[in-house]
Amino acid sequence: MAIFGLVIGSYILKSYRGRMGTMVQQALIWVLIFLAAVIIYGFKEQLQSQLFPSQGVMVSDDTISISRARDGHFYADILVNNVRIEFVIDTGASEIFLSSQDAQKVGIALETLIYRGTADTANGEVRTARTTLKTLEFSGIVDKNVRVLVSEGQMSVSLLGMTYLRLFERFEIIDDKLFLHR
Repeated sequence: MAIFGLVIGSYILKSYRGRMGTMVQQALIWVLIFLAAVIIYGFKEQLQSQLFPSQGVMVSDDTISISRARDGHFYADILVNNVRIEFVIDTGASEIFLSSQDAQKVGIALETLIYRGTADTANGEVRTARTTLKTLEFSGIVDKNVRVLVSEGQMSVSLLGMTYLRLFERFEIIDDKLFLHR
């Protein structure tokens, strides 16, 4: 290894003979690139939570961390039937509610739904239809055959309510982070 390093070092010194300033400048650039890569890798969880606040970060084998969004809510990007859907985490909602737009995105045929239920929302009462999702995957945790309600009313975002949160052992908010523990 030492001989190999000596050969490469000799080649570099010979190539930059008379241009030592250029060699030092380029070496410093490469050192800075390497240090930046190490720093980014070391702080990847913090960077991910800041750049993509609605993506949960696995902080251990059984704990997901979500950063609070600027509007004060916690959002979660969840794969529903392998389609990414954004939910607002709503402890005031008893069920998982899909907006009709999100239901269509994940392959639910709205014309086949039977709207038998009702739900009281901030916008008044809406009719709901019960259906089952094949898969719900959040930060590597996969749940199958998850029962949800599809809202007939207008919703700007789907709601992740207590029926999903009860699948976790506990959840807690510390500062601007929501931790979900399985």
